[in-house]
Amino acid sequence: MNSLHAHHRPLGSSGLTVSPLGLGTVKFGRNTGVKYPQQFELPDDRQALELLALAHDLGINLIDTAPAYGTSEERLGTLLAGQRQNWVICSKVGEEFEQGQSHFNFSAAHTRLSVERSLRRLNTDYLDLVLVHSDGNDLQVLNGEAYPALEQLKREGLIRAFGFSGKTVEGGIAALEAGDCAMVTYNLAEQGERSVLDFALSHNKGILIKKALASGHLCLQGEDPAKKSLELVFAHPAVASAIIGTINPRHLQQNVISALKVLDSL
Repeated sequence: MNSLHAHHRPLGSSGLTVSPLGLGTVKFGRNTGVKYPQQFELPDDRQALELLALAHDLGINLIDTAPAYGTSEERLGTLLAGQRQNWVICSKVGEEFEQGQSHFNFSAAHTRLSVERSLRRLNTDYLDLVLVHSDGNDLQVLNGEAYPALEQLKREGLIRAFGFSGKTVEGGIAALEAGDCAMVTYNLAEQGERSVLDFALSHNKGILIKKALASGHLCLQGEDPAKKSLELVFAHPAVASAIIGTINPRHLQQNVISALKVLDSL
């Protein structure tokens, strides 16, 4: 089986080593209020377990989840029982999704509450990476209480690294100045945050890519759009991993094959 194991790489200077593709798990726990081109049913436990096993066999070790992803964290806490050492788990703070609506809380108290709740849900003693889930007011959020709270949680050993999932260049750069990692939108249709990648490269900070395939919309266009998009993503040496949110085993395998074609040619 084709595998990404040989292509694992450091996430900046965080001390974490991640696969070049990560598995996004919003579709494990939420199918309302999501921006995907097609409706979908949540996988049952058997389907989810098979997908996680396949991801592991394909050399994927990074799992991306969040409190705003419905029941994703709770499900993963059960599904990953006995295999914690196989995974780098990234969760988030700041955004909650309740009764069909997102709302945000970036206070120190809520940041700690959210991390401690994620630890319980995921049935683990530590989170590898925690990102602030920005509401778009990136600099305002970064000047608030969330980042200092995450720094304290890192000192306490509850998290290994922290960073920011934002929407602006200014926010991405400020997040990297004080944190370990930024999650950045970067794909064939949106490259406005490239300077965040450049900053990360020059300062040895971690970069994760969200919407590498434009939330599935790029899959509707052209010939092998996944390979073309991943060529762009992996051409930048700051990129550690691109998060792919799929519950389709065939799509997951195809994305890994596309990634290997790109990575083996670099």
